[in-house]
Amino acid sequence: MTTDTSTDSDFVPTDQSTGDDRPGAVVLLSGGMDSTTVAYEARDRGYDVFALHTSYGQRTEHRELECARTIARELEVADFLRVETGHLAEIGASSLTDDEMTVEDADVGREEIPSSYVPFRNANLLSMAVSYAEATDCEAVFVGAHSEDFSGYPDCRPAFFDAFQRVVDVGTKPETEIAIEVPFVDRSKTEIAKRGLELEVPFEHTWSCYREDRPACGSCDACAYRLQAFQRLGVRDPIEYAERPSYVDGRQ
Repeated sequence: MTTDTSTDSDFVPTDQSTGDDRPGAVVLLSGGMDSTTVAYEARDRGYDVFALHTSYGQRTEHRELECARTIARELEVADFLRVETGHLAEIGASSLTDDEMTVEDADVGREEIPSSYVPFRNANLLSMAVSYAEATDCEAVFVGAHSEDFSGYPDCRPAFFDAFQRVVDVGTKPETEIAIEVPFVDRSKTEIAKRGLELEVPFEHTWSCYREDRPACGSCDACAYRLQAFQRLGVRDPIEYAERPSYVDGRQ
């Protein structure tokens, strides 16, 4: 299997096959707190982690890649595959990939689809993950989507993952069995942060900001939901922010 071949990576994979009796699982590892927690969850469930990181022209792709590599080393993953694809940026229609669009300020009560929505992104990423899983004989693909994504991102809803599971079942070899695992799909961001703390996830090596490589802006939707989760738990988010607004009960 081809691993990350970019020259600035010092990541060294372990055995690229599962080798022992532990099943393998591909984890979509963006470098954010949700995907990192789900990677630790996969390991806790007994899987060897095959990390798949995608760079698709998002504003913070360099910082996300740096974080994903660090997490991969921390987890001692079986393999780290980086896929660069420009088609989502070429398609556009998202403030994450289009420099002419503005990343909106946080609105944690927003119910409409935000400008940060990348059209049908998860279908694109899951397709690559399933290809990777089938090629490496992995038994599962783990995704970090959660319940607070539902209103803004239609490709984060349980019905979407159920439908994609049927696509996987129909579109892979007859002997292939790959489960789409979304362990936090019914949980909140706060519950993910709590689970991550239980699993000793190194949140200081994760990144969520939609706008900046460092420090995090503290005012976009991704920063707001992340800060709110830590604030609800009474735990200080360990990454650096340009500002740390209170998003719950006036707590800083």
